Amino acid sequence: MSICKNLSAVVVACAIFTAAPAIAGDLSNFNEALGKVAAHNRVATNYLRTGNADLAAIEVDDMRGAWSKLTKQFEGKTPDAFAENALYNDLLQNTAARIDRTLSLIDSGDLPGAAKETVDFREKLSAMRRASGLYIFADCILDANKAMDDFFVYKNTLPQWGDKGVKADVQSKAAIYGYLLRRCDAMATPAVKADPEFRRLVDGAFNGLSFVPQSVSNEDSSQLYRVLIELRSFDNLLFFRFG
Repeated sequence: MSICKNLSAVVVACAIFTAAPAIAGDLSNFNEALGKVAAHNRVATNYLRTGNADLAAIEVDDMRGAWSKLTKQFEGKTPDAFAENALYNDLLQNTAARIDRTLSLIDSGDLPGAAKETVDFREKLSAMRRASGLYIFADCILDANKAMDDFFVYKNTLPQWGDKGVKADVQSKAAIYGYLLRRCDAMATPAVKADPEFRRLVDGAFNGLSFVPQSVSNEDSSQLYRVLIELRSFDNLLFFRFG
């Protein structure tokens, strides 16, 4: 489903959580441990997309080790935020098997299938947090990536400028992507916000988006195509480095 149709839900959901001290399961520690698992998953996704099976397998194996540490650390100590969350229980019960399945797919040469597993895992983590009313920086990056997916449809299917509503749709998709990038920029920690690579990617994307109104006004499909290619590059790197 297009994120354009769910913008209001995204806006309502977007709130940065802060873990309260001394709560059961310590949410901040859980988030840190889960972040290590997600980091390996993120790098593995990138290697799978570029066809590097060997390095992807190493990352997934490291992901399995990080997951094992998390389950040992939080066995019987569910963070209060997930106490009534069925998606948390699913994560704890089934992730190890999903990781093994991903490794099996890599070993069999099915890299697209393995990539689907790593992408699905990222989605499951975000869905679990949202089900408990939590929304973090990584979730914002995920929403921005999805918005870019929506906008990128005009790369392979160039706008038919004469069709009613096409110009408005192009500008709407660009506006939603820009909105989410600004939200992610606002949610970033001071260290991330000041990171030269983060600034290059986000500011570069903002600059690219600034050319969209001109492309639409001039019905310039070639310019829009170039903008989309540039934006996709920034978007992929934003996920790989910070998602």
